[in-house]
Amino acid sequence: MAYDYEELAQQFASVPLQVYGVYRTELAADRVYRGHVDQPTTKCALVVALKGQAVFLFDGAERYELQPGKALLGGARRQLEIQVGGEGFEYCLVHYVPAPQDHEDGGRLKDVSMLHVAYDPELLQLLEQLQQAADSPGGIGLLEKKTAFYRLLGKVLQSERHRQNKDSYPVIDEAVAYIQAHYLEPITLDSLAERCEMKAKYFSYLFHKYVGIGPIDYLIQYRMNRAYELLMTGQFSVSDVAGSVGYSDAYYFSRLFKKHKGLPPSKVGLYRRRNRPS
Repeated sequence: MAYDYEELAQQFASVPLQVYGVYRTELAADRVYRGHVDQPTTKCALVVALKGQAVFLFDGAERYELQPGKALLGGARRQLEIQVGGEGFEYCLVHYVPAPQDHEDGGRLKDVSMLHVAYDPELLQLLEQLQQAADSPGGIGLLEKKTAFYRLLGKVLQSERHRQNKDSYPVIDEAVAYIQAHYLEPITLDSLAERCEMKAKYFSYLFHKYVGIGPIDYLIQYRMNRAYELLMTGQFSVSDVAGSVGYSDAYYFSRLFKKHKGLPPSKVGLYRRRNRPS
């Protein structure tokens, strides 16, 4: 079962992963590889096609055709047959396992999803960095490997997001940048839509489709995140922080903050303020 890029991003952001081996493999042309038919896969994988073409057949039913510009995610505990085309097939594979195993979303990350990824110099550079990190011994090497894996994963999900929104994503990217630069100013749905020369309802639909939440919800969450950072310093009052993120009414700001962050703004940074040297 495939999931959209936003749902996958949310799951990968919330579920811890263990990243294992990184492999670059070439398969001979016109061959069928059945090594995982009798012995199902034990781990999930990110598979990025580099050259040629192959069909990945899971459990004899789910069929995914890979070629440069496509990638697969998931696939743990599945029977797998690989049918290679006439030009052979080269790919990069990274094994990973969602942990803990009984996490609510861990099983979802094991489902197979096919995504499109821009086959460009950035992709090849990320793959090279991942391979170098995987070859590095020690704890620092393990950390660099996981970091490189998440960067590659981000590239794949971003590419899929751009592909699905190829006509609108430059406009929505600009709207997001505007919100981040002007979040302390009065911003409404109508004013954002007008900047993008769209009807408010259609703009809201495109924004939600691309970002995963509506434009005003995005604005509020961005403000709350910025407010949290300021409050954590322990240097500013709630009223000052409210004004710095666009709210003249500190009481209204406090209600919003508690709704989104789960605690009153007055409680954030309390320990730091109590222990600040005089």
